[in-house]
Amino acid sequence: MIQLNVNSYDKVIKPLKSVTINTLFAKSVINQQVPGSVYVDCPINPRVFYIVHPYGMSLLFGETENANFNDHLFVYLTNKEKLRNKEEWLQVFPKSWNKKLESLLASYLIKKDFTNKIEFLGTNYDNRKVVENTRVNFVFNPNEYRNVKTKFSRQREEIVRVTKETFRNFEGNVVPKYFWKDENQFENKGIGFNLIYDNTVVSIAFSSFRVKNQLEIGIETLERYRSKGFALYVCSALINYCIENSLEPVWSCRQENTASYQLAHKLGFIPTLSIPYYRLLV
Repeated sequence: MIQLNVNSYDKVIKPLKSVTINTLFAKSVINQQVPGSVYVDCPINPRVFYIVHPYGMSLLFGETENANFNDHLFVYLTNKEKLRNKEEWLQVFPKSWNKKLESLLASYLIKKDFTNKIEFLGTNYDNRKVVENTRVNFVFNPNEYRNVKTKFSRQREEIVRVTKETFRNFEGNVVPKYFWKDENQFENKGIGFNLIYDNTVVSIAFSSFRVKNQLEIGIETLERYRSKGFALYVCSALINYCIENSLEPVWSCRQENTASYQLAHKLGFIPTLSIPYYRLLV
């Protein structure tokens, strides 16, 4: 795995277009909207690619049979040499990479089904470093959204645009400051809405990635204010913005994240693809 210089990111553009799963986070790195990392097998004529977004999402794609690359990949995924200081969530393409990783990782891989039942591969459980979950890609259905939004369009809470102050101060696992370089970039190229309750910003929906006419939705609600419908209301404001500005709202989440999965359905998103999603432990 050789880190590719940012001046050579153009070598990744065409191969990335062939990936048919949601790759907006990877495109935001290649487009240098955020400072991520790109690793390849060869900087001159790369055939294997590993893109890391600073939030901790990664994409592996390209040829599967480069032995030298795969040796280094094994070290990276298992973190044997402490190359990573935080967890990552990895997607792969094409499907043949899943079989390759299963063979490559062996006892280091933990497979989980939708009920979170764990199936260990191999016997060396002390080495487990990679946990397989499931990621779901959705497609937005405008007609379905129009049918359902009348049911939740009369909320009393105030919804306003995300400000620089909110960008700086709103805390959570999925918040704008983890997806944009700074508040100025977000103000110029991003968009988000807050829901205010008891004079407090309690829920936020924002563009986590925005590439051309596609906008992927990020959502966070303060824990003590969850299960009140706030996420539904604030996401609806962002979706309305997308429709008014000819943008396609995009949604992807872990299938194991029941709240996000169900929220997508309520907002008119239809699941189209389920793929392995690898949690890389430290």
